[in-house]
Amino acid sequence: MTAPRFGYGTNGLGDHRLDEALEVIAGLGYSGVALTLDRGHLDPYSAGLSRRLARIRRRLTALGLGVVVETGGRYVLDPWRKHAPTLLDGEPEGRARRLGFLRRAVGIAADLEAEAVSFWSGTPEPGTDHDEAFKHLTEGCATVVETAGLVGVRLGFEPEPGMLVADLDGYERLRHALGNPEAFGLTLDIGHCQCLEPFPPDECVRRAAPWLVNVQIEDMRRGVHEHLEFGEGEIDFPPVLAALTEAGYRGLVSVELPRHGHSGPATAARSLDALRAASALPWTTEAVQRVKADPTALSTLFPLAARHAGADAGPAVRAQLLQALPGSAPERAAVLEELYQRGDTAERLAVLRALPLLDRDGGVGAAALPLVADALRTNDVRLVTAAVGPYTARHLDQPAWRQAVLKCVFMGVPLYAVAGLTRRTDPELVRMFHAFAAERLAAGRPVPDDLLTQLDLHDTEERHAHL
Repeated sequence: MTAPRFGYGTNGLGDHRLDEALEVIAGLGYSGVALTLDRGHLDPYSAGLSRRLARIRRRLTALGLGVVVETGGRYVLDPWRKHAPTLLDGEPEGRARRLGFLRRAVGIAADLEAEAVSFWSGTPEPGTDHDEAFKHLTEGCATVVETAGLVGVRLGFEPEPGMLVADLDGYERLRHALGNPEAFGLTLDIGHCQCLEPFPPDECVRRAAPWLVNVQIEDMRRGVHEHLEFGEGEIDFPPVLAALTEAGYRGLVSVELPRHGHSGPATAARSLDALRAASALPWTTEAVQRVKADPTALSTLFPLAARHAGADAGPAVRAQLLQALPGSAPERAAVLEELYQRGDTAERLAVLRALPLLDRDGGVGAAALPLVADALRTNDVRLVTAAVGPYTARHLDQPAWRQAVLKCVFMGVPLYAVAGLTRRTDPELVRMFHAFAAERLAAGRPVPDDLLTQLDLHDTEERHAHL
């Protein structure tokens, strides 16, 4: 069976720049991101959109993140009315604006190579006839389906409490009215199932399985449409995640907590811990408990993780084992050193990638920097890429960090994989970039696109430094 691929919604990191939100999401160990089109993170109407999308695509690839495009930005089309206009709008002009936005979202998804575009019906205006509203919705969805088919993008229509299409019955009726097109898939929000569906969420998963292309997840209470952190609502998550696995669902399962931006990184970390615990196989649960009780057991269990959990889930299980490790920062760093030095490449990568998780509460501090230094001395692209993550951006001193970035340039490691690049780039590193580019040009060799992007960004900053 395939382990779930967990993602996190950018609408839960609204106080972060998009580049840094992606850094947090990847650094915590998520497999993907639900990217909401809005004015803060990715304005679908901004100038230079194509170039920005190309950079975001390269960033996602370098970070190993899958992506779905979400269209629930609150004031994208109207600064006064949330989520307005919709496909149900009484005026043709309003419906056309929403339709144009959705078609644009499909194009953005194609450029990002997204797994799906998620959208919903909207709420009828007061006094609107239900059948008329449904007719408008069907006509609009038909056009979006046609657009998506032209560029090979999958659609995930989301039933939303309080909207015209609020539940799975409504989705099935709409799908039938459209002629059951293959491109018209389903976004299933697990919290919404708890809120209003007549069946438990795991049964909703089984019913929705034939059409499922995107899943959103959070906790919720019956009859109350409020997105809650895991453990604050009424949902029993292990059966839900088991049902997704049994159904063979391979898409993202993305945390949807749009009102938790004030504690974004901490909430995202707790959410991933909860999801991993809820989806853990019995071997993993037992192994975590053994490490908590006896830290020496880690040396035996750590190499076995991939064998018992599967290659896809191995890194996540190893991260859970490392998080279970008790002790002070120096004690934990000593164990990490032993695991790293004795491990194969996959085990070394697991240690390096887990460092941001282990350090988020001061559990390691700078004590694990020798592991980073060792990885950066290698010529293994995988180890070097893992070594320039958020932990290194937080702890490595500036001269050593510059050398790490320059090594990435020489080895062809994408600069989009370097955590903290925007925050930590200084004039000396820009000078080093220019020298490398000049050397390549003098030798008649091309300059990497991501390096040219950095030079362009910082040359622009220099030209505006007086402002």
